[in-house]
Amino acid sequence: MKHWGLIFFVILLIQNQGIFRQVEADDGFITTKGVQFLLNGSPFYANGFNAYWLMYFATDPSQRDKVTSVFQEAKQHGLSLARTWAFNDGQDRALQVSPGYYNEQTFQGLDFVISEAKRHGIKLVLSLVNNYENFGGRKQYVNWASSQGQSISSPDDFYTNSVVKGYYKNHIKTVLTRRNSITGVAYKDEPTIMAWELMNEPRCTSDPSGRTIQAWITEMASYLKSIDGNHLLEAGLEGFYGPSSSQKQQSNPNFQVGTDFIANNQIPGIDFATVHSYPDQWLTDSGEESQESFLNNWLNNHIQDAQNILQKPVLLAEFGKSLKSSNNNQRDQLFNTVYSAIFSSASKGGAAAGGMFWQLLTEGMDSFRDGYEVVFSQNPSTASVIVDQSQKLNRIRKMYARLRNIEKWKRAKDITNNGN
Repeated sequence: MKHWGLIFFVILLIQNQGIFRQVEADDGFITTKGVQFLLNGSPFYANGFNAYWLMYFATDPSQRDKVTSVFQEAKQHGLSLARTWAFNDGQDRALQVSPGYYNEQTFQGLDFVISEAKRHGIKLVLSLVNNYENFGGRKQYVNWASSQGQSISSPDDFYTNSVVKGYYKNHIKTVLTRRNSITGVAYKDEPTIMAWELMNEPRCTSDPSGRTIQAWITEMASYLKSIDGNHLLEAGLEGFYGPSSSQKQQSNPNFQVGTDFIANNQIPGIDFATVHSYPDQWLTDSGEESQESFLNNWLNNHIQDAQNILQKPVLLAEFGKSLKSSNNNQRDQLFNTVYSAIFSSASKGGAAAGGMFWQLLTEGMDSFRDGYEVVFSQNPSTASVIVDQSQKLNRIRKMYARLRNIEKWKRAKDITNNGN
């Protein structure tokens, strides 16, 4: 009994060091170990959402309440991860007005998004440029270069033109070294940010071999990591298979976009894989059953490949179903299919670590509706499906946290016993 005082002292020391914190204390950087994400030493699983519009709204102080509301609602539904744009190139409320010139008011909007996410305990995945013309994208970059006398033949020159690549690298550096005007913390030192994304859905149809995008990801991943060694990085891929796994290309929808799920994600600077899932867009001539069958195979193939070939975590970073061409029950079924695949893997310590549906809005945002939107107050059945998944993944996190605490308790006990 004489050693109990020492044991209690060790327990108190452990508690003061934060070892018995609740699983919700999400104040560290997310890292990876094998096929798992780790937060504060314990496996991290997250139910999340896309809200590309956050910076756009936060740029106008009178609209910032929408940002706060959506984070509040997300937290109430157990969501702990959000994906959004850290770009707006040459458009309305532009972040980058022209190459190297930034709108401070828009940057302060992004500052606000990060500070509000931090306040609500929600991690962020921040994308750095768009494949599409919305919010500027790579077409805006090549237009800027063309106006400076560069010979540009197509938007795919974004990946190879040295001037354009210089513009993009400068954007990476400018965003990563930005010091938040609200928190005072540089973005590259901010643990609220889980990961950077090189591009939203990179595509290069002029080179179906995948070599152009492979070279671009390799170069940009290396550059980004030279500036920021704290954060994870992903490429923004949809998951289409390429020539490096030709036997798997039959799993693709019937088109090629110049990406390669296996080869692109094997690049050393890429820390985890991403998959997007839109059977209603990709298989427009197929019925519900065919789309469901495709989705099951698509999810299982990528989760298994992340587990066994890439040996990295995978996030189902976009998925959804448009209510313009389906009903709530059909959309809920798609959510359940995606969530079941994630939970099946996560519950066994597998590579699937979470999913982010497209997209979350709050009330009073009708002009941003695209058919895929979820508004919790207006879509109660979908909200229920989302909450159920949040609870399931949180139980897995708590289980791992308890196991880790037990291990620490055992080590603390061993310390006291060895001190006899």
